[in-house]
Amino acid sequence: MTTYALIGAGPGLGLAAAHRFGAAGHSVALLARSAEHLDDLVADLTADGIQARGYTADVLDAASLTTALHSAAEELGPVEVLQYSPVPRADFMKPVLDTTATDLDDPLAFSVKGPVTCVNAVLPGMRALGRGTLLFVNGGSAVRPHPERAGTSIAFAGESAYAAMLHDALAPENIHATQLIIPGAIRPEAEHSSPAALAERLYALHTERVGYRHYAEPLPA
Repeated sequence: MTTYALIGAGPGLGLAAAHRFGAAGHSVALLARSAEHLDDLVADLTADGIQARGYTADVLDAASLTTALHSAAEELGPVEVLQYSPVPRADFMKPVLDTTATDLDDPLAFSVKGPVTCVNAVLPGMRALGRGTLLFVNGGSAVRPHPERAGTSIAFAGESAYAAMLHDALAPENIHATQLIIPGAIRPEAEHSSPAALAERLYALHTERVGYRHYAEPLPA
């Protein structure tokens, strides 16, 4: 059995995606900062017959990410699918004219150094498997910078560039890097942007392995 590892596990999209990949036969590794929060998510998955474990890690702490992902691979099986989708903090979203260089330290660590750390942790296992999928989930500011959300706009652009380079560099090794842009809010009633619909879309990106950037909804005009 191989593992689906979710960075930024939560009760919305994250849990829906974990259920979808778990239903397909993957074990599930959930990474988040709160152990209590993880216990609730693992209990939900376990009740559905999915093998799941939680691992405490902070996206801003590279060592904790690496340790958690290595532990998941040892305990649950090699990571075949990595989903990087933590929710940015509100203080990352200052207006551009109010943003200092120091204000960018955490957004860049969150959206650039975090993904690089996670990929470096799981890539050897994917290469040993001969396959893998790297799923990057971002908001609309990754492709259309928003002047009121400067930190995430700048950091998401860096994450997007990194993921696009991975898409090209790893394709010959049967490792697929792909990005899903969710332009607006995730809403339970939305046709294409509900947690369930997005989970299905992410699973399709893993299985169909076509192209780099995809959109849950068209970008607003």
